Amino acid sequence: MPMQISAYRLAKDTEIPQTRISQIIKGKRRITADTALRLASYFNNSPKFWLGIQADFDLEEEQLNHSELFKSIRSKREATQPN
Repeated sequence: MPMQISAYRLAKDTEIPQTRISQIIKGKRRITADTALRLASYFNNSPKFWLGIQADFDLEEEQLNHSELFKSIRSKREATQPN
């Protein structure tokens, strides 16, 4: 783990269940507001940083999972232009 902090140590220091930390690391669980606040306190940064990382991850996942759908949607400008 980066910064030489184990999931166990992070869980203990932040009082976040270790299973939650492990699931977040594996991409199987989202970073909630509660988790963002705890991580921000621990790493001395902003909870918005952690929620932003989650939002970026969510957008990338949706793009990958539904790329064909998004390609098929015509923009409003395209739909209103004469052929």
